[in-house]
Amino acid sequence: MIDADLVRALVREQFPAWAALAVTPVPRQGWDNRTFRLGDELSVRLPSAEGYVAAVQKEDRWLPALAGRLPLPIPEPVAVGAPAGVYPFPWSVRRWLPGDVLAASDATIALAEDLGGFLTALRSVPAQGGPVGGRHCFYRGCHPSVYGDGVQEALRTLGDTVDTAACERVWAQALTSAWQGPPVWFHGDVAAGNLLTTGGRLSAVIDFGTCGVGDPACDLVIAWTHFHGPSRRAFRVAAGLPDAAWRRARGWALWKALVTLAGASSPDQAGVQARTLQEVLRDPVV
Repeated sequence: MIDADLVRALVREQFPAWAALAVTPVPRQGWDNRTFRLGDELSVRLPSAEGYVAAVQKEDRWLPALAGRLPLPIPEPVAVGAPAGVYPFPWSVRRWLPGDVLAASDATIALAEDLGGFLTALRSVPAQGGPVGGRHCFYRGCHPSVYGDGVQEALRTLGDTVDTAACERVWAQALTSAWQGPPVWFHGDVAAGNLLTTGGRLSAVIDFGTCGVGDPACDLVIAWTHFHGPSRRAFRVAAGLPDAAWRRARGWALWKALVTLAGASSPDQAGVQARTLQEVLRDPVV
C-alpha cells in the first residue's frame, strides 16, 4: 500500500535532509502514480505498479529539457529515489507546483486559450531524440487505429445502448488521415486532473508520464471532455492543427469513451465518459 507512512520511510532512509518535512497525500490521485506533498516546496511521485515505472523515469529524463522552453511551469525533478525493501520501484521528488486542479466551472474562453497556447508551444520544442510514441505512452502519439480492435469490441459489448452507426462513422473519419509533418512533442494526457489553475487562468501543467513525440492529435481530446460551446471553439483556434488532426482527435475521444463505458478501462464514476460520448457524436468541432 502506497501511503504517507511509506513515503516518510523512503524519504527518511534515502533523503534524511528532508525527513522532518510533513508528508501529505494530494486530494486527487492519479491512476498510474501516487503523489504526496513533501513540506511546502516539494512533492513525491511514486508509480502505482511496475507498468508505470518507465513513465516516471521518462519524466525525470525529459522534463528538465522541456521546462525552459514552455510558457507555464511543469514539474521539475530534484531527486530520484531508488527501489527499497518497502517499495520496489524507482520514485521521484519534484518541485511542488501551486494551483487548483481544473474544475468543471473552469471551462472558460480564457482558460481554453491558455491551454491551446501551451500545447502550441509544446509542439514547437525541438523533438529530435525524444521518446517516439509507443507502448511507453500507451500509444498516444500514434495513429488511433492502434485501438481499432478495442473500439469494435466495445461496440459489440455496448450493443443498442449506444448509437453504433454514428460511432462507426466517427471512427471511420478518424482513420482517413495520418500526421503528415515531422514528429512533435505531445503531452498525452491533457485532462482536468493534470491542469492547475490560479485565479481562473491556467498556471501549470503536470503529469507528463504519457508524453512523447509523434502525432499531437491525442492532446485535443479535452475539447470534448471539458470544453463546450464558445470555449470549445476558442480552444480549437488556439490549439491550431489542421482539420484532419481534429478528426483523429475525435476518434481518440470516441475510443476512450467507448472502452470505459464497456468496462474495459477505469470506471466512469463521475459519468465523464458518458457525457463525452454524447459530445463526440454531437459536435465534430471542424
